[in-house]
Amino acid sequence: QVQLVESGGGLVQAGGSLRLSCAASGFRFWHIILRMGWYRQAPGKERELVATISSTGNLVYSDSVKGRFTISRDSAKNTVFLEMNRVHPEDTAVYYCNVNVQRRGLIDDRDYWGQGTQVTVSS
Repeated sequence: QVQLVESGGGLVQAGGSLRLSCAASGFRFWHIILRMGWYRQAPGKERELVATISSTGNLVYSDSVKGRFTISRDSAKNTVFLEMNRVHPEDTAVYYCNVNVQRRGLIDDRDYWGQGTQVTVSS
């Protein structure tokens, strides 16, 4: 079935850069990808949106990362990236890849999630 695999997480110093990748596989012809993006969750906090990119190219960023992070995609490969620049210790979290899809001929949509990749920013 559908599988999302994140990579690129790790330990980075404050002010440094990191690039996350998410490769999605297992989609069938009846799947329509509406949106791909990244969410994160720090210990004791709710999962929050980081950035998303829609099938039409519409971009959404959280205020906390705007100007520092860049989301991009390779639609042909069903892959989404997150370029993290000038990272802060507050960016430390588990980052989850998300894909929102709709089946052709149906109105319902559903979300698929990756297992998450840890990003730790040291000061």
